[in-house]
Amino acid sequence: MIKVKDLTKVYGEQTVLNIPELNINKGESFGLVGNNGAGKTTFFRLILDLIKANSGQVFSKEMATANSEHWKDYTGSYLDEGFLIDYLTPEEYFQFIGKINHLPQEEIDAFLNSFSDFFNDEILGKKKYIRDLSKGNQKKIGISAAIMTKPEILILDEPFSSLDPTTQFRLKKLLKELQEKTQMTMLISSHDLNHVTEVCKRIVVLHQGAIVHDIETKKDTLTELEAYFAVQ
Repeated sequence: MIKVKDLTKVYGEQTVLNIPELNINKGESFGLVGNNGAGKTTFFRLILDLIKANSGQVFSKEMATANSEHWKDYTGSYLDEGFLIDYLTPEEYFQFIGKINHLPQEEIDAFLNSFSDFFNDEILGKKKYIRDLSKGNQKKIGISAAIMTKPEILILDEPFSSLDPTTQFRLKKLLKELQEKTQMTMLISSHDLNHVTEVCKRIVVLHQGAIVHDIETKKDTLTELEAYFAVQ
C-alpha cells in the first residue's frame, strides 16, 4: 500500500530522517513510536507530500506521492490543528469536508450521529468557532473529519494526546472497530506505548530518524518497548 525507498530529510547539517526501505501493507495497523525529535511527524509529512524529501520517494499504490494527486482521493489524515479551518464552527467544517468529497447530506448527517458518543456533547450545537474550543475537542473534530470520507489509508499523528481518558478509550475502540470492519490501512504515531500497542498490530521504533525496531505486536511487545525506552 505504502512503500518508502531511500527516503531522507535533512535540515542544515542534521539528518532528521533516513529510511532506506519500508513497506506498509494494505489493511495493516502500523504504529510509529519514538522520543521527541525521532522523526515521526517528519515521516508523516513526507508521506503526505507536505514537505519535500532530500532524496528518495514515497509510493502509495505504486505511485510516487510527490508526482501525483490521486492518492489524496483515498487518504485521510490529521496531524495537528493546522489541518482545521478554525474560523468555522464544527458544523460548518464537517459540511465543508463533506461537500468537497461529494458526500450526500444524509451521509454527513448519519456520520455525525454515529460519532455522538465520541463527541460527548462537546462539539456540535455549541455555537462556537473551532478556534474557541479546547485542544482536545479540536482534535476530536480533526480525527472525525479524517475518518468521515471512509479513506483507504488513515494517518494520525499523536491522536491520543490532549484527549481525556474517556475519549482515549472511545478512540481506541473506534480505531480497532474500523480496522476490523473495513480493513483500513492505519498509520498512527504516539508517545503512549500502551495505546499504540493496543491499537496497532505492527510497531516501528524511530531513533534519530532511523528505524531501530520493526516488530509484530504480541503479548510481550509493551514490555519489550518499555525496556527499550527505559535505557534511552
